[in-house]
This record gives sequence, structure tokens and C-alpha cells, in this order.
Amino acid sequence: MHTLSQQLREHWNIILTCALIGAVLGLVGSLVRPLEYSSTLSLLIVPKNVSAVDPYTALRSIDRIADSLSQVVMTTTFFDKVMARSKAIDVSQFGTDEIKKRKKWRRTISVSVNRGTGLMRLTAYHMKAAQARTLVESVADVLMAEGWQYVGGDLEIKLVDTALESRFPVRPSIPAMMASGAFAGTLLGFLYVFKRSTSHKKNVFGIH
Repeated sequence: MHTLSQQLREHWNIILTCALIGAVLGLVGSLVRPLEYSSTLSLLIVPKNVSAVDPYTALRSIDRIADSLSQVVMTTTFFDKVMARSKAIDVSQFGTDEIKKRKKWRRTISVSVNRGTGLMRLTAYHMKAAQARTLVESVADVLMAEGWQYVGGDLEIKLVDTALESRFPVRPSIPAMMASGAFAGTLLGFLYVFKRSTSHKKNVFGIH
């Protein structure tokens, strides 16, 4: 009677084939989707009049401000300000449907906070690297000029890393898509062998 481990050893080629097929499908899927470049910059949040506050409390306060601003960036009012900031932005890419526009904006802009430092990392994605740069710079401009209004604090937001575009498309990630496809293929191959092993046991014991 063949055990599952024996079945796996005997039919490893099936699992490997499924993994390769999955990787190829992942590659095809990534090539079908539009390739997007990224442009990234960093901002530093500098609160004023914190001399009376201990350093730990000050850092916690900066983190809260950064978290709030990262949420503000995704709002429609902020979106409108960014669109009005530069005539070089291709507004048509977001369409006119409000739901699709919001989804597109949230997919286009990414904000991350480096906790305990006051640093915010902004990234914009677009099929054209120059357009990604324009978008991320416009977001930064609005934050530096009006960010303090959203958090009600006396602070300054400074640009510490200028925009840097990726040399090659970063979305979709071809290696990640291929790895996901290979993993899914391996899992399906394993399930096939497992089902084959179970069916074999039923036949051996006369179970129907």
C-alpha cells in the first residue's frame, strides 16, 4: 500500500509541472496588466514648541500626527487640492465616477510612516515615470503648505528626500506574481497527489 509520502516521491514530476504552469500563468498575468513606475520622496514632521514635553511624549505625538496625515492624504478633499496643484497632472486617469475615482486614488498613492522618527514616505504609481513624479511632488506640496490645518498643531513639514523614480516598472511585481503562481500550482499538484493517494487506498480496501 502506497503511503502519501511514497505518492509524493513517485509523482513529484506532477507537482513540479503544476508549479511551472502556475509560474508561467503568473508571468502572463503580470504582463497583461499595465506596468507602472513609482516615484518616492520623504517628508519630515517637525512640531514646534515641544520644549516642555519629554522626548518620548513628543515622539508619540509626532507618530499620531503622521498617522492622521497619512489618512488625510486618501480623502477626496485632499485629492481635489492635489489635482489643482499642478496642471501637469493627467486628471482624466481618475475618471468621473466617484467610487472608481476614490479606488484609483488609493491605489495610486501610498503613505508609510517611519515610527519614532517623524518621517513620512510618499510613493506615487503611474504608467509614466514623469507623471508619478508630478503626483508625488504635488501631494508633498499640499502637505507642506496645508498639512498643519488637518491636525490642528503648530508644526512644520519639510522635504528631506526629493522624488526619485524607479528605473523599471515596479507594479505588478513580476517575481511576486510568478512566485504566487508557482505556490498555487504546487498546492494544486499536492492536492492532486493527495486525492490520488486517497483513491488508491479506497481501491485497496475495497471502499467505494
